[in-house]
Amino acid sequence: MSKLKKRADGRFQSKVYLGVYDGVSKYKFVYGKSQKEVDEKVFALKLSLKKGIDVGSQDDTFKDWAERWLTFKKLEVSHNWFLSIFNRIDNLEPLYNMQISKIKSSDIQYLINHYATEPCEQTGKPYSKKTLNDLKIVAQSVFKIAIDNRVIDYNPASSVKIPKAAETVTKRALNEDERNFITDTPHRAQLAAMIMMFSGLRRGELIPLTWSDIDLKNKTINVNKSVEMIDGKPVLKYMTKSKAGMRVVFIPQLLVEFLKVQKRTSLLVCPSAGGVIMTRSAWRKMWEKYLSDLKLKYGSDAVPRFTAHWLRHTFITMMYFAGVDILTAKEQAGHADIKTTMAIYTHLDKQFKKNSMSKLDDFLMKNKLAIV
Repeated sequence: MSKLKKRADGRFQSKVYLGVYDGVSKYKFVYGKSQKEVDEKVFALKLSLKKGIDVGSQDDTFKDWAERWLTFKKLEVSHNWFLSIFNRIDNLEPLYNMQISKIKSSDIQYLINHYATEPCEQTGKPYSKKTLNDLKIVAQSVFKIAIDNRVIDYNPASSVKIPKAAETVTKRALNEDERNFITDTPHRAQLAAMIMMFSGLRRGELIPLTWSDIDLKNKTINVNKSVEMIDGKPVLKYMTKSKAGMRVVFIPQLLVEFLKVQKRTSLLVCPSAGGVIMTRSAWRKMWEKYLSDLKLKYGSDAVPRFTAHWLRHTFITMMYFAGVDILTAKEQAGHADIKTTMAIYTHLDKQFKKNSMSKLDDFLMKNKLAIV
């Protein structure tokens, strides 16, 4: 190949003819640190042209094609199914700004491995095998539409392996020290955390909660609406997850005293920084900042990556240890089926009895009692 001229920035450059588009000749410039690197890129580019690849679109990002794919799917599937695949696309956000022609299988494998081992915000545990598989299928679908449009010639998501979902991180109730982190640390997210921990409200029930729903005199919260996140934005519904979710929750005096001194800057109890109902993005940013600040204050090892669901689980656990009967606990938590409450209570019962019996072992060992 002919010798290339070196640019002022030290790179070498070559120009490749792509063809005529809309009556205009199109070219693509190729750059490299050496003539050899440029020659190799030119060869690869010409090979792609020979295969019929639309190299003019290879600079398109993964986000460009994901949005196109979502546009098609929105016309084909139900709203709930569309919401599910939208969430999976959201999980692939680290790929958004990467050129779709340069994404490798290893880039996608890294994401899959991350979600298989790190706890997610909603559940506090890694994604299940099914969710990981759904994530891979969505990624494959985005690359497939780019293949069908002759932008790339292979699907990097096809060779991705689904590892076993991690089993070590699960949702749990916060212990006494962890609860104190919340009660003792002023923060914009503290109000949300306090309400969820001491009333058991779901995040979707908390976000639309208004001050008029709270009766401090009678120590109650009237749960009468919820939000569903559609395309990342909250859609208000005057109903909850189930009929059982429409309930009146009795709150402890500790929460009453805390709520009495809160500044009311909006009709909403927990508005966004702008004073309006929170979007998914606004909630995520607030919560991530909250966890980061708690870790900074108390130490990263001391503060678990707890979620709204952990706080709800903490409320139910505290009811158990306070001796609240299971039927009342069901009504306060808003469970549609008492089996859900019973499963938590049964698990705690077994755990508590096991811990109680361990005290007997400690007593016997301490007093050196043994069989003669």
